[in-house]
Amino acid sequence: MHYFHCNMAKSKRTVKSKAKEEAYERRKFLIWSIVIPAIVIGLGALLLVTDLQHVAKRWIYGDDVGEKYSDDAHTRRNLDLMRVHDSYLYGIDISQYQGSINWIELHTIHDEIPLDFVFIRATMGESKKDRRFKENWEAALSRTKLRGAYHYFRPNENSRRQARNFIQTVRLKPGDLPPVLDIEERPKRQPMDSLKVGLKRWLDEVEKHYGIKPILYSGDSYFTDFLEKEFSDYVLWIANYNFWVDKPKKHWQFWQFSERGAVRGIKGHVDINMFRGDMEDLEALTIPY
Repeated sequence: MHYFHCNMAKSKRTVKSKAKEEAYERRKFLIWSIVIPAIVIGLGALLLVTDLQHVAKRWIYGDDVGEKYSDDAHTRRNLDLMRVHDSYLYGIDISQYQGSINWIELHTIHDEIPLDFVFIRATMGESKKDRRFKENWEAALSRTKLRGAYHYFRPNENSRRQARNFIQTVRLKPGDLPPVLDIEERPKRQPMDSLKVGLKRWLDEVEKHYGIKPILYSGDSYFTDFLEKEFSDYVLWIANYNFWVDKPKKHWQFWQFSERGAVRGIKGHVDINMFRGDMEDLEALTIPY
């Protein structure tokens, strides 16, 4: 009787073992014959579509890539982008590097798209001021363009003194766009956490003075890598010149999409920007009357 029970137990274990092996083989078959090929095909299709997009754009804009694109290629790409998003607003940002501007001629971007707003560099670091800020600031008002002023933040200088430099230089009026903090550099003498504290101090002091929350400007990857968690509640102005990007991401309110724009009245290239909204949306951001 004991022998019989032992054989029965062994038989049951053998059946279970075979069942497990068969189930394992079925799973392996499904993975190798269906799942993995499906993933490979899907990735291949994605790469093919992406490659076809690149081929199409190279056919449209030329064979060069990146910085090597000609001015004509940049003009075509910029106009194509703005035409697709024709419900949005477009503007420029300027500094002393644009030299003397003939403001009477400032009407359109690439002789086609209306120019509705201008951001003007005011200050840099603790004590530096843009040499042409005053004349550009007054001229922008005379041309009835929505105007905004920005501060270039230097990570290795005191944040409160930088805020005071901006406040002492810029007189904002009702109808002006909020002040802008431009952060592009990584700190050399402090960790990123300390930089974030400094950025927040600048933003808080400037907000307290003007009574309006500032706009934050940064490079797309810089913001994503270092700032997104702590500063996602600010109106965001992103720089991303990638030739293949066709539309703003959801977290961009302003998108600086090209540094190779052209505007009559300005010699050489100028940065051009998209605002994801209409004039009513943009005016809603301004300092209230």
